[in-house]
Amino acid sequence: MSRTIRPRRSVLYMPGSNARALEKGRSLDADALILDLEDAVAPDAKQMAREQICAALAEGGYGARELAIRVNGLDSPWGRDDLAAVAASGAHAALLPKVDGAGAVAEAVAVLEAHGAPDDLAIWCMMETPLGMLHAEEIAHADRRVACLVMGTSDLAKDLHAAHTRDRLPLLTGLSLCLLAARAHGVAIVDGVHLDLADDEGFAHSCRHGLELGFDGKTLIHPKTIAVANQVFAPSAEAVDWSKKIIAAHGEAAAQGKGVVVVDGKLIENLHVEAAQRLVTLADAIAARET
Repeated sequence: MSRTIRPRRSVLYMPGSNARALEKGRSLDADALILDLEDAVAPDAKQMAREQICAALAEGGYGARELAIRVNGLDSPWGRDDLAAVAASGAHAALLPKVDGAGAVAEAVAVLEAHGAPDDLAIWCMMETPLGMLHAEEIAHADRRVACLVMGTSDLAKDLHAAHTRDRLPLLTGLSLCLLAARAHGVAIVDGVHLDLADDEGFAHSCRHGLELGFDGKTLIHPKTIAVANQVFAPSAEAVDWSKKIIAAHGEAAAQGKGVVVVDGKLIENLHVEAAQRLVTLADAIAARET
């Protein structure tokens, strides 16, 4: 799978059973949409939601937004049909719920490929159980299709009997294990949702906390939170300017046979340049999506 850097600052869940939401998704400024067949859809609406999502994707109009479909588990009555539909839907990714280990990924891949899934269809994995935390490393490299880990902090807190606190200390071990696994294997990772829609300051704090930990973006449950997530997880203009400056300076130094260079009193080595190049590439990808 391609590891092209693409923005995932804002990843919005949208219930597949809500036609109005699927239509609205075409105009929202989210980097990615998760069209949900699992938690957000009642059992008697599962088939209708699946058909509705596939029809919406066939109609198109979602622009540069990345589109993932969260399927029901393979141990449910709907999971296999969901994956078969995703394989032919034109979505960018299938999001698997409650992934506990590499075996769940392998089973999903087998179903997708049996139904003709294109080579570039990615798999995203919900990381939301204690077993998932303990097996994060094997999940992150379970298959070439795995492209993103998605934190499910609400389910994780429930299973841990943990409290939802401002700084999420009860969840920090799980968050960190998944971040380590994602970075070790070059896959993206997005943070869990903030449940209190009336707590604007708490949501902004949660975004900043996720950014500081190293997440690529945040999953969202309401369109009103998109703008803040986009702002927090986007490189600042100052950071982009600094990155371009040190890339240029290091390039000039390398041409003279030097491995390091001092820029504005700061020692710049190759590791700083690699981080700067990633940041500039991300900024360019955001600008391209917004044009």
